[in-house]
Amino acid sequence: MTAAVLPAEPEPPTPAGQLSKRPRGRPRKTEDERDDGNRRQALLSAAAHLFRVQGFDATSTRDIAAAVGMHSGSPFYHFKSKDALLYAVMEEGMHAAIARQAKALLGAAPDQPLVQIRRLIRAHFDTLLGPGNDFVPVMLYEHRSLNARQRAALAKLQVDYEAAWTPVLEALHASGHLRAPVKLSRLLILGALNWSVQWFDRKKGASLDGLTDAAMALFLKEC
Repeated sequence: MTAAVLPAEPEPPTPAGQLSKRPRGRPRKTEDERDDGNRRQALLSAAAHLFRVQGFDATSTRDIAAAVGMHSGSPFYHFKSKDALLYAVMEEGMHAAIARQAKALLGAAPDQPLVQIRRLIRAHFDTLLGPGNDFVPVMLYEHRSLNARQRAALAKLQVDYEAAWTPVLEALHASGHLRAPVKLSRLLILGALNWSVQWFDRKKGASLDGLTDAAMALFLKEC
């Protein structure tokens, strides 16, 4: 036999004028602060630019918040500290560089190392000097501000990035287009390309394609 189901007792009404208790902890986020994806990216871009122009030590979280129209404490809803924001800028830059490099190599066959190296060099210049180019330069010149754990994590990303260069340089060395040892060549080429952030000025008529042509002529031998 089915047992009878008793109706649930209604909850007692809240006395008039009694306010519901707010949960303990941090205040509720504003609408802008809840828009985590867009606001986080805006903070990263602003921080990257300010860290590059002013330097990490000279840039405050207040400066970064003001650049994106946020209250001075709002960045801490997204990042625990200015140090964490610096690391996030560098990590974002490396992930973007790896993705850009992989895209550049699409369609370039392994038996076309000259095509591959040109695309690698051009993609590297895009990372350093193209639109949204503040991220990796910050990593190049503010690396000392990271802690040991952060430096180790970034080192792994650098290894992933540079891994694409080694087989291309090996093929160029085997074909006679590259005279110097592969490891030294990789270090010298990337070091020279990275230094371009110090002197490149698009207003003086230089172009990224022109820089790529010059790098190809400088580092590779015609056969």
